This record gives sequence, C-alpha cells and structure tokens, in this order.
Amino acid sequence: MQPYITLFVCMGFALLTTPVSAGEKHRESESPKKHFTIHLDELVVSTPMEETISSSAKPVEVLHDEELRLKAASTIGETLKLELGVQGQSFGPGVGLPVIRGQSGPRVRVLSNGLGANDASQASPDHASTVNPLMADRIEVLRGPATLLYGSGAIGGVVNVIDSRIPQLIPEKLITGAFEQKFNSVSNETSTALKMEGGKNHLAYHFDGFYRSNSNVDIGGLAIDAARGQVSEPGLMVTQNTDGFLDNSSSEARGGSAGFSLVGDAGFVGISGNLLNNVYGIPPDGTDDGERVRVKLEQNKFDFKSELFDPVSFLEAIRTSLSFTDYEHRETVMDETEALFRNDTYEGRLEIPHQPLVGFTGVIGLQTISRKFSALAVEDNIFLVPPTQTNSYGVFGQESIDIGPVNVKAGVRVERTTLDPTGAGNQYRSFTPVSASVSGMWNATEQHRFTTAFTRSQRAPQVQELFFRGFHEATRAFERGNPDLTVETSNNFDFGYKFVSDWVVAEVDLFYNLIDDYIFLQRTGAIVDDAPEVLAQQTQAYFLGYEARLIFPLMDNHDHGSIDLTLFSDFTRGRLSNSGDVPLQPPLRWGFQVDHALGEWNTNLRLTRGETQNNPGINEANTPSYVLLNLATHYHLLDLYGTDVLLFAKGNNLLNQTIRSSTSFLRNFSPEPGIGAELGVRVNF
Repeated sequence: MQPYITLFVCMGFALLTTPVSAGEKHRESESPKKHFTIHLDELVVSTPMEETISSSAKPVEVLHDEELRLKAASTIGETLKLELGVQGQSFGPGVGLPVIRGQSGPRVRVLSNGLGANDASQASPDHASTVNPLMADRIEVLRGPATLLYGSGAIGGVVNVIDSRIPQLIPEKLITGAFEQKFNSVSNETSTALKMEGGKNHLAYHFDGFYRSNSNVDIGGLAIDAARGQVSEPGLMVTQNTDGFLDNSSSEARGGSAGFSLVGDAGFVGISGNLLNNVYGIPPDGTDDGERVRVKLEQNKFDFKSELFDPVSFLEAIRTSLSFTDYEHRETVMDETEALFRNDTYEGRLEIPHQPLVGFTGVIGLQTISRKFSALAVEDNIFLVPPTQTNSYGVFGQESIDIGPVNVKAGVRVERTTLDPTGAGNQYRSFTPVSASVSGMWNATEQHRFTTAFTRSQRAPQVQELFFRGFHEATRAFERGNPDLTVETSNNFDFGYKFVSDWVVAEVDLFYNLIDDYIFLQRTGAIVDDAPEVLAQQTQAYFLGYEARLIFPLMDNHDHGSIDLTLFSDFTRGRLSNSGDVPLQPPLRWGFQVDHALGEWNTNLRLTRGETQNNPGINEANTPSYVLLNLATHYHLLDLYGTDVLLFAKGNNLLNQTIRSSTSFLRNFSPEPGIGAELGVRVNF
C-alpha cells in the first residue's frame, strides 16, 4: 500500500494550491513561458565574454533559485537528468554523472566555479563526482563542445556548478544565510545544508556545511534483470535477487567549506577550503559469491580567486583562479581495501577580456593542469593504472563582432598534454590538441532567432584510457587500456531556432557530430580472470540528434492563476563506422509538463516517455521503454519574521515503474528509484 499512500499524499499536497486567492500573493509567479522570456537576457557565468542566454549560439541551460532547489538531488546526474539533451549515468544511487548528447565520462567536464572538480569521476562510471548540488547557487549546462574555453575534456559539454564559497561582493548584512532540510521516502534519505555569509568594510566571509544519509533504495520490482545481464556476462548465474529494494545502495556524505575575500572598488581577492567525505555502495551482481563493494571517498580542495577591474584602459578585467585538489577513494569488501585510487591536481586559469576594439570584443586566456593519478590493486600490490604525471597547458582566444544583423564569434585553443607513467614498459605520450570554433546568431525579427555553429575539437586520451589494466572490483570487469591511442577529432555542427510570441515559445536545436579516432570502451565477449573483458578502442563515429521544446500559455487569469503546457523531446543516435552502435546511448524521450502558478503557489505535473533502446552496442542487451510521472509543488513565504521560506514537495516515479537507464553501466543490476515522496523546506535569512 505504500506506493498508493505516497501518491495520495503528493496529490493532496499539490491540490492545496486551489484555496489561495490572487489577493494573497506577494509577487507575480513565473510560469515557464514568463521564465523563458525573462531569462533570455540573463548572463551566463561560464562564458568569460559575458554572453547572455539569448546571445549564445550554442544551447545553454541555467538552473537557479526555486527551480534549482526543486531539482537539486544527491548527485549531479540525478539533478540534471530531466534537462533537454542531458541524462543521468547512474551506478547505483551513490553515483550519478551527467550524459550530454550521448557523451559522458572524459568528454563531459564537471566544473566547480569554473575549475575542474578534479576527482576520479571521468575515469570510471562507478566513481562519484565530488561537486555538491545541495550547496549550489547556480548550475549551468553548455551542450555541445566547450573545448575552446575549458580544454579537451569538454569535447561533449560542460556542467559548471557555481557557489559562493569565495565571496565576490560584500553582503548588505553582517550575517546572512540559508538553511535547508529535505526528506525522501524512497530511501529514507535525510539531507541538511547550512550556509552563512556576511561581511563588513572590505572583508567578506562564507561558511557552509551539509550532511546526507540514506538506507537502501526502494524500487518497483526485481533489482536484477538476469536475462539481459547474461547478454553481457554469459556465465552469470543470479541466485540472489531482491524484490522491492536495491541491496547495498545506502550511502552517507558530509562536507563543508570556508572562504574569505577582500573586496574593494578595484576588484577582489579570496581563498577557500573544502572538505568532503562520501561513503556509498555498489549494488551486487546477485551471485552466491558476489561481493558487496563499498567506496570510501575523501577530498580536500583549496581555491584561490581574484579579479582586477579595468587594470589598464584597453582591458576590462584580469581574472585569476587557482586550485589544489587532494583526492583518494578506496573500494572495499568487508572493510578490506581492494583498490586505492589517488588523484592530486593543481589547476590554474587566467582570463583577460578586452575593451571593444574596432568593433571586436573578446577574451584571451591561459589554462594549466598538473595531475598525478594512480590506481592500485591493494591485495596483489599491482597498479591498475601506474602513477602517471599528466601536464596540460592551453592558450585560447575568442572574439565577437556584429556584421549587420548577425553576431559572429570565432576562437581558437591550442594545448600541449604530456603523460609520463612510472614503471618499466610504460610509454611516455605527448599530444597537441587544437580546437577552433565559429558561430553566428541572426535576430531576423523580434520573434525569430537563428543560430549556427561549427566546432572542430580535439581531445587527448586520458590516463585510464591509455594505461588501465586489470580487474576492476566495482565494475566487475577486466578493463584494458590502449597505450597506442591517438588524439580524437570532433567536427560538430549546431543549428538552432527560437520563436517567441504571445501564444507560443518554440525552441529547436539540431546537432551532428562526426568524430575521427573516437575512443570508446566495449565488451569484447572474452572472459579474463573470470570477468568480462572491456577494451579501449578507436574508430570513426558519428552522433546526431535534437532537442525541442514548445511552451503554450493556456490560461492567465487574475483569480485562477496561469497554466502553461510544455511539450518536449530529445534524441541522440550514435554509430561506430565498423563496430555497430555506440554503447550506453540515451533513448528517444518525449513528454509534456503542465504548470500552474497562483500567487506564491507553483505546481507542475510532468510525464516523460523513454522509448526502447534497441541500439545498445555489441554484447549489450536492449533497454525497455518506460513512463516516468512526477508531481511537484512549492509555496513561497517572502517575509516570515524577516526570513524568506520555501516549502516544497515532490512525488517521483508515481507509477512505480522499474526504469532502467540505457546510459547506465549497471542498468541490468540497478534500476532507478521507485515511487517516493520528497518534502523539504529552505529558509533564507
């Protein structure tokens, strides 16, 4: 009966919107159509040329304020998985990474305030990202190649999680802050987050902390789809299969930050420190001798940031960012460490935007990354990845000019990357990726906007793709890198159209991406050390697809509020020139969302249909279709004893379907969470 009780509770809470009269509202609520049109002129922090959403030739998604609070989840992949062109790559509830247009792992760079998270999440799908959506003020997603700005690790896209751990302004009050408490019934998850900020004279400070824990996750049926699992692992014998919950899926995380800045009229300079501990489980394979793997993650991160305004007459600013990250995680079985991953990284970034010069505005920059990465099989004392020093240096520049009604942007980036592994027989490698981009945006009328972009991006292979060799406990596979991999080259075309009128908002983005020497991991069908072999390979590949959205305002009534209907769809198709389909690709998705806003109440009902993924790749099973029904509502109290209070509730997967994500490495062993209710409150003071 629990699924039906959850459904009725969520529906009842949502229906509480009806008694609110128009006379009680404090401000005009933003329906999806109003939000879309208002925020077209919002600045995109992730682009150093201070582009707005409307002036970007490439599609950008921005989450902040109430929308972010409602979508923020325990992982970045779970937070973004319903955004257009973005899906989540889960490895059990403890790990959720973003997939952008079919690209993931080393091709999607997850940033924290413009610098890399510098964890181990790009190395393997079982490694959690260390960015924390619960503490974010803003999340920006750049779909398509962002290598020009952020390097070859961003050949597929960028997710920039932005917080205020290094203050850039002096708050009006000596003490301000926010407190958030959430509960999710699907796993008995509780999360608590607290932030305090303030300042006086020229000194600003920031403190934050969070704690999150959950037990095993409820699911809609059996955890393991044995028949599909045996397609990839022919010898798999499932003898232990849980029904209604996902074994070994509990997790616990805690962390905090402290930052200080000196702020003046000429700019600011600030520092911060961040600590993170995260323990999570990997769902078992259901065999008699299957091991319960737990991952214990620790990260210490130190950041420096500064900006100098108008240093000389022809420069707008000089922006500097530096970070040091000390990261390690242990993969344990019965508290015995099986594998130890380490990653120590220094990263620096310099951006210098210049004043308009004969019609041109632009930015030049420098970025450098120095990383030492290793993976050790502790029991055998054998390195899965030898200690490898990776150094990368990149310079970039981008310029913009208006030519009649068309805004044109062009830029180039040149990198030098070297990888120096220790140990006899390990090969020193060096690469020089070169990326270039040109785009145009034409405002044909006030209603019609057309964009086009071409990006040639190159990516150097990463250390795990070159040198990984051995049995990986968490993925239950024998992974084999390829030290002879070369630079992969992407030729990406983007075409976009926006139409904004009183009766409809329309947005369509098309893309085609042809990649030479595409690096991918594929099951070979062989068994090595009693585990399926996964091999790094290269061939030509192409990806094509679209994202589309239509917003219709159905009602805008003073007494009854506004109702908007949003229709949406996205699709990605990935093919290898000589090896069939690209593995782990998202399916065709489509659906609708109905939003109702009245006073301080906002409610939405969203239905998403994911079609069957019948193009899974060699030695992979197809993934069934699904229907995901979600309901969300929130109420905003703008002035409650001097505080700003947001109350919210969500009903997730209300049909209690057993959903298996085709982008997940463990989809046949770990379905998505079942029906659950989420309640939360956020207080800004």
